[in-house]
Amino acid sequence: MTKKQAPEIVSRKAASKKISDTAQAIYNDIMKGTKKPSMQFPVRSLANVKYDVKQGYFKLLGKRVTRTLSYTTVKTFAQSMRLLATTKNDLLDRDDIAGKREVYYNSKSWGECRFDEQPESDALLDDMEAMLGINREQLGYIPEERGGDVTGALTVIDKDPATGDPIKINCAKLGTGAWSIPSRVEHLEFQTKAKFILVVETSSLFQRLVHHRYYENANCILISMSGVPTRACRRFIRRLSDDQKLPVLAFTDGDPYGYCNIYRTLKAGSGQAAHINEFFCVPNVRYLGVTPQDIIDYNLEDATHPLEEVDIKRAKDALKNDPFIRHHREWQQALEQMLKMGVRIEQQAFAKHGLNFVLDTYLPQKIKKGKFLP
Repeated sequence: MTKKQAPEIVSRKAASKKISDTAQAIYNDIMKGTKKPSMQFPVRSLANVKYDVKQGYFKLLGKRVTRTLSYTTVKTFAQSMRLLATTKNDLLDRDDIAGKREVYYNSKSWGECRFDEQPESDALLDDMEAMLGINREQLGYIPEERGGDVTGALTVIDKDPATGDPIKINCAKLGTGAWSIPSRVEHLEFQTKAKFILVVETSSLFQRLVHHRYYENANCILISMSGVPTRACRRFIRRLSDDQKLPVLAFTDGDPYGYCNIYRTLKAGSGQAAHINEFFCVPNVRYLGVTPQDIIDYNLEDATHPLEEVDIKRAKDALKNDPFIRHHREWQQALEQMLKMGVRIEQQAFAKHGLNFVLDTYLPQKIKKGKFLP
């Protein structure tokens, strides 16, 4: 399968010009007076995506929404224009950065078109990104959330922000800690002799693997997602995997959230982010565990928890509506087995057989067996 190694790096000048062109087109419509000025955005939902089997991620279909300047939309339209202006003038043209929270507070100086709540500015920022076709990291916006933690057989080559000089970070030489993925990762380079990447859902299990230096015996790179992986984390894994031609294995809790939110987002992306899934998902990742069958194979029946209503609803909804789940019979069988058993299981459940059973027995056996969910 041929995949793009990286998105086209849009220069600040090119991004600034694209915003200027967008604004100029709206200005021309206003001055001509022949039609109402408008902006078009792709609909960002599962209803407007398809699972592209060949490429391995959710792709946008053709549905678009038009935001036309009218009496009822004047505030939102004005907010959109102010956000475009702020992005161009304050970030791109000045080579600066901003977080989502800063954008919200910056709008307090916008008079009557200020944002009342941050979800308003967040939604418009996503719309702007989709409309321009430029990911917001390249527009100068940095995520508030952490990018994830990395340790193991990997040297990351970063840059000194002041001088541009290369800085080498040996992720196997950080003692009891780990290296934190930065918010922007396109400039990073990698050196490794690892055999694979193992991404882990929970910080506690990640710390156990780090403490016992699991990555040395397994010759792997460990990455902690701490729940649904952030954009930076997903992009980092994708770049590392593509650049070094490394397989990726995912290890999450055995529940609908771990399957249909955490893993599915990592592998195929989401409907909300369909406009950037091409670069922010990892199509070659495979699911190692925990699976419903593991409960039986490893005698963990008394280390499970009953499914809650939210779990049942999420699983049934995925079976009915999720294009990724509907494409893969293996995932349908796993969810159906979980619903029939009526239980979910956490990564830490293997501690029933000993605190280090997961790294001494479970992971080596599953990796050696080599049978993973798609």
